Amino acid sequence: MARTAFLPFPLSGAGASNVIYLGAALCRRKFELFYPDGFEDETYLVAERSHKERAHLEWEAELGPASFRKLLARGEFRAVADAAVRIESRANLLFSFERMALRDAVKSPAGARLFATELYAWLYGHGSPQRRFNDWLEALRDLPQRKSRLLTWPVATVFGFIARPDRHLFFKPRATRKAAHLYGYALDYDTQPAWSRYQDLLTFAAVLRRDLDRKPGFKARDMIDLQSFMWVQGAPEYEP
Repeated sequence: MARTAFLPFPLSGAGASNVIYLGAALCRRKFELFYPDGFEDETYLVAERSHKERAHLEWEAELGPASFRKLLARGEFRAVADAAVRIESRANLLFSFERMALRDAVKSPAGARLFATELYAWLYGHGSPQRRFNDWLEALRDLPQRKSRLLTWPVATVFGFIARPDRHLFFKPRATRKAAHLYGYALDYDTQPAWSRYQDLLTFAAVLRRDLDRKPGFKARDMIDLQSFMWVQGAPEYEP
């Protein structure tokens, strides 16, 4: 099971203090239109949570810290890359063109090695989160690329979300930006991934958790619940 949500950044700055609470209430009501019992709703658990949680459990079984280290020590970089791509594919979080670009990028031994070593450092390594995230972005820039750009927000954030939903959030820009707008949170955004913008995204998640925790049925277990709440606000399938 995913660990208890840990949102490490303080609720500070203009974004955290400038939420329009009418928007917050309307967002919660929209979620309740589809899932009346909030994060405990049986339909929600099947439709939104189960496949993301299953991906996390598969990751823990195959690429948890100890298993990941053993694969790296044996030089099994391709095994790491193949497992990561397979687990994400089953969860179906990325767009197909992003997944195809990722598969192409890790086909070569050099690409698989760069991907595996830098992914481990990002997820489980030492040093500040900012440095590790920036190194991960640099690795995505350096991986072989063909038709599609690999360094996108979804690719940059999906494996952190699957591996560590206690602290990392998956960023689908269109839906998440719409959710922030409806909620009244001034989300800092640019198409180019950067640490400061990811940190602001985590602050938005912390604001959501703070507000939703006050409501019965809306106590978030982890980032899976918070990302799902954002998704319901902005995804096309939830439009009236």
